[in-house]
Amino acid sequence: MSIEPLRVGIIGADTKASWAGASHIPAIQAQPGLVLAAVATRREESAKAAAEAFGAERWYANPYDLIHDNRIDLVTVAVKVPAHRDLVLAALKAGKAVYSESPLGATLAETEEMAAATGSLHTAIGLQGRHNPSVRRAIEIVASGRLGTLLSANVRATTFGYGPTTLSGYDYFNKVASGASFLAITAAHVLDVVEAVLGPITEVDARTKRIWPTVAVIDTGETSHREIPDHLDLIAETRHGASVAVQVLAGIEHDPHFVMQVRGSEGTLTLRGHHLAGVQVGDLTLSASVPFEAPDAPVATGAVGPTAADFWTGASINVGEVYASLARDIASGTRRTPGFAHAAHNSRLIAAVELAAQTGQRQRIAGDAHTALAA
Repeated sequence: MSIEPLRVGIIGADTKASWAGASHIPAIQAQPGLVLAAVATRREESAKAAAEAFGAERWYANPYDLIHDNRIDLVTVAVKVPAHRDLVLAALKAGKAVYSESPLGATLAETEEMAAATGSLHTAIGLQGRHNPSVRRAIEIVASGRLGTLLSANVRATTFGYGPTTLSGYDYFNKVASGASFLAITAAHVLDVVEAVLGPITEVDARTKRIWPTVAVIDTGETSHREIPDHLDLIAETRHGASVAVQVLAGIEHDPHFVMQVRGSEGTLTLRGHHLAGVQVGDLTLSASVPFEAPDAPVATGAVGPTAADFWTGASINVGEVYASLARDIASGTRRTPGFAHAAHNSRLIAAVELAAQTGQRQRIAGDAHTALAA
């Protein structure tokens, strides 16, 4: 008996926005069990152009028409964060599986609202770094006990974003109301990989800085004012017992890196990456002082899709793993892919980090609630 491919509709697949073309499109094209059934933007011209460029079967100038198309099995929401809520809730109401970019909501309240509306539907959140084959193998090594008692971990991460310059189309990242802050995106991805390998974070002590309070908008010559932090230093404890030191740097355009070094009483492991955009985008390598099987080959090669800039090479690797995991869940009725409940957990963790930075007090995280500890 043949199995019909999962029909995906992408909202936000504009040819002028390189992310969808570099990540979602080639991730779908790499898997015979998936088909790009439709794309949607807010304008007829751009929707038609996207369908032609990406090889979609249909296009829509109204995203809600895509959502209500009975020929769509999975709706992917890849638009600016403030637009997530209405689209995601409409897709869930229509009974569709949903894959949303992270952060899920512009606020914690929005994220929790969408998580509560999921019901029995399959969802996936775009915290794709934890799906990388090398991260998955690192998780297995730690879980096996081969490193012995976990002693400590050190994490250093960078991103080219949130630096001293921007383009006008991306200046919204610098504003609180966008929900797309340095902590909500860059730090959230880094901490999610930490939790994937070392278990849930149970305490955080954090300090943030705003290194570039003013930002040069290079295509207009204007100056913008950054409302959010662009630097993070954090000390955390995880449920597995490891103490973790994390530093996340913004505005790094030379020698970008992600390095996570884990030390146990019986051995060490290291995850490394070098993509300008951060740990969630490019591939990672794994080394360890204990024997381990080589990580699985990713389902997507990381080659950029049509209209995407070479800058985004590698973007489809981890996104492809999310699609593969979600497709398996939908086919088998399982719930192994981190979805909107996990998105809410991640957002609560970032809220605890923000509160620790604002108050100067460590925050204890019990389940998904956080309380202050004595300084």
